[in-house]
Amino acid sequence: MSPSDRDSHDTGPSGSLERAAAILDAFDAAHRELGLAELVRRSGLPRSTVHRTAARMIELGWLDKPQDRYRISTGLFKLAGLVPVRMELREAALPFLQDLYAAARTTVQLGVLDGTQVLVVEKITGHRPMPMLSQVGGVIPAHCSGLGRAMLAWSDAARVEEVIAGGMDRRTPRTITSPTALKRELASIPDRGWAYDREEGNVGVSCVAAPIFNATGEVVAALSVTGPSAAVKPERIGPAVRMAAAAASRAYSTRRWEAPRRST
Repeated sequence: MSPSDRDSHDTGPSGSLERAAAILDAFDAAHRELGLAELVRRSGLPRSTVHRTAARMIELGWLDKPQDRYRISTGLFKLAGLVPVRMELREAALPFLQDLYAAARTTVQLGVLDGTQVLVVEKITGHRPMPMLSQVGGVIPAHCSGLGRAMLAWSDAARVEEVIAGGMDRRTPRTITSPTALKRELASIPDRGWAYDREEGNVGVSCVAAPIFNATGEVVAALSVTGPSAAVKPERIGPAVRMAAAAASRAYSTRRWEAPRRST
């Protein structure tokens, strides 16, 4: 049986879900809308499979197709709002992100570890956005970001080794790319309570970040102030970031503790 024949006969639920996942994975922050040819190339699926599967995903409300380009539907956006990291963590941390933005007047972010990268869960930019930074739903390397280091400093050795094994690409001339140097930097973070990256992810941009913990003391996220290096001074912003993260930790722990009690 040829590959095309196998594809036409593979209609089981598992195969269908895998094909739908490949199509969804073709979209990212830089590819929000895709034509059929682009979707075929980025998904790695046969053209007929993409056409058929995407049509079904439109019927299910997973994709939209205004004119001749596909995009993620608002239906999936509504479901994404139910993910615990947005419903609970984001809601607990958002007031403190807003306080930080009011004090720093530059970008603040909330992120969680996703493998060897940081997933940006929330971001406040005000009227002066920084286009070089990842958008909500985007990812940034953990090894050279304040958000990533704030979480790695309280993570177990296995997680740190996973990040190192995943590669420590040099994003700027200042990026730490040595495993020894990274571990030394992580070891220095708990004493002061915040992580700092000076122009390691983007030239001219610095970041101060602090961890958010759950009720059992496990690091679950981090929040940060990110902006022009001249404006982001760790000795000035660090204490405020640390206090905001501590307050967000208490709010998140309380929310997580009360949720089971409300459901009983």
